[in-house]
Amino acid sequence: MRVVVGRIGRAHGVRGELTVEVRTDDPEDRFAVGSVLLCTGRSDVPATVTVADARWHSGRLVMSLEGVSDRTAAEALRGTLLEADVDPVIGEDDEFHDLVLVGLEVRDRGGQVLGTVSEVMHLPGQDLLAVARSDGPELLVPFVTEFVPVVDVPAGFLLVELPDGLDELGRPDGEPRAQPGGTS
Repeated sequence: MRVVVGRIGRAHGVRGELTVEVRTDDPEDRFAVGSVLLCTGRSDVPATVTVADARWHSGRLVMSLEGVSDRTAAEALRGTLLEADVDPVIGEDDEFHDLVLVGLEVRDRGGQVLGTVSEVMHLPGQDLLAVARSDGPELLVPFVTEFVPVVDVPAGFLLVELPDGLDELGRPDGEPRAQPGGTS
């Protein structure tokens, strides 16, 4: 899977260094010397670039690329998006890239489909899954094992265990959703 890890900013100095707007949680690995990054968003730049050097300067990532040796060449790359191939599972069994989660079907323990993940929200207290429902307003589910015990990416779904009443929040007149095989 490919993800955007950065965007090339303005040139830094006269020797071809450039600034990078970092869009990854792991810049030390993504921009390590020798890393090959895919260039997207523009047709007038090379398909890939190789990192020759990377360092932090005043809170910004400053990078040199192989074959870019002057300010003019660095400025010509400005605005280019940098992508990397990544494993959808980050390492632990319960760590996933947001792009893998968005679009997964959300089911309850009874197998009822509640909706699909439309967004992963990273808030200071915890992460939330925004679930788009066809029969009501968006549902926000804390992305913790207690409420999301199963994430099955290959099967395309995740299982939620919601506290009583959470699924009915925001529905007209607090109507509970229909139960499979009967009335509620």
